[in-house]
Amino acid sequence: MNLKSEAPADLVTRAAEPLPPIDDPAFGRAIDRFADARVICLGEASHGTSEFYRARAALTRRLVEEHGFTIVAVEADWPDAAVIDRIVRGKPPTIGAEAPFTRFPTWMWRNAEFQGFVDWLTQHNRGKNEADRVSFHGLDLYNMNASIRAVIEYLEQTDPPAASEARKLYGCLKPWKEQPEIYGRIARSEGHARCEAGVVQMLRAILANEQSYAAEKPDSFLDAIQNARLVANAEAYYRAMYYGSAASWNLRDEHMADTLQVLLQHKGPQAKAVVWAHNSHVGDARHTDMGRSHGELNLGQLVRERYDGAACLIGLGTHTGTVAAADDWDEPMQIKAVNPSRSDSHERIMHDSGIDRFMLDLRGGVADEDLRTALSQERLERYIGVIYRPQTERWSHYSEASLAKEYDGFVWFDTTRAVTARTEEVSQAGPDETWPFGV
Repeated sequence: MNLKSEAPADLVTRAAEPLPPIDDPAFGRAIDRFADARVICLGEASHGTSEFYRARAALTRRLVEEHGFTIVAVEADWPDAAVIDRIVRGKPPTIGAEAPFTRFPTWMWRNAEFQGFVDWLTQHNRGKNEADRVSFHGLDLYNMNASIRAVIEYLEQTDPPAASEARKLYGCLKPWKEQPEIYGRIARSEGHARCEAGVVQMLRAILANEQSYAAEKPDSFLDAIQNARLVANAEAYYRAMYYGSAASWNLRDEHMADTLQVLLQHKGPQAKAVVWAHNSHVGDARHTDMGRSHGELNLGQLVRERYDGAACLIGLGTHTGTVAAADDWDEPMQIKAVNPSRSDSHERIMHDSGIDRFMLDLRGGVADEDLRTALSQERLERYIGVIYRPQTERWSHYSEASLAKEYDGFVWFDTTRAVTARTEEVSQAGPDETWPFGV
């Protein structure tokens, strides 16, 4: 038989390793082959799919329990994730900290699947020495207001005169605190960034005092400096939005990669991190239309570049089912039917394999070269964010990609269901935190 003549779906059928149900302890063993990496990024094809959250939780549990991973970093805002970090590491809550994940899209983290992971991580850390507890962090740069408050509250306890200076410098952003994207529009029309100097000055001032600030409570200093860095980068992000999507997208993913690097440095040379983010952030942008046509980089690309030989990118995908998503920004969550994948997509190849749930190892030198060749061809790949528009799906949610070059592995669920949003979900409206991207 000439294997090169095999259809891509047949190649997937031969190479796919069927997986047990997610709740089976054996499910997590699929990640063992990648566990030598220092950074493992676990993707998702949508922000509102139960199987993706549960699968990442199961794989992360295996990496923590059996392979010594010490950091979980996710596509969430730093101050919101800091509240969860204090819970899972058994630290007292920060006085005055607002409840996490109360702004659109609340269901992305306020769901039963994520709560189950938080409960497990809390239990895992219980009874361990503080240095051995697994930490939880947000990589994203939104929720600028919470970060400003966190910096000021830290300085009030550490250096009151510096807190007064922070209030003055950050006060420049106060008129736009509810709609920071308007600041970006005004900055462009005025031809200068009126608040840039102040937020950068504050960041430099805190860094200059690292030796004295961090001496007693290094974790508190890390939290403060990351919040100060977030404010500076968010100010630049909202300005960049009005100069083209590539500039703002790149700034955001560079911030995520830089935050991950800071976390690894903080934890020491033996630290290992699991990252949860959307496929559009995890799959190497150099092998997608994002990078080839739009000049965009992403977290996965930067992780590969910075941790060459010690990074692993794993995508997660589905053919059909249901998903939690909204029609537009700040609109209510709905449970929507996911269209069956297009016939010209990578997802359709996975579906046509006839296997409901599997892992594909796509690494060069490990995977079958015929499979890698077939899945390296450019085809459509689906990306569903917090917004899903089935009627315009081809143009709203598909982009060309070379799957076998994007990822080191791929986990497939043929049919999936929406996350279970927590009943106490808060519907408070806020700035469009992922505008204009939604992933």
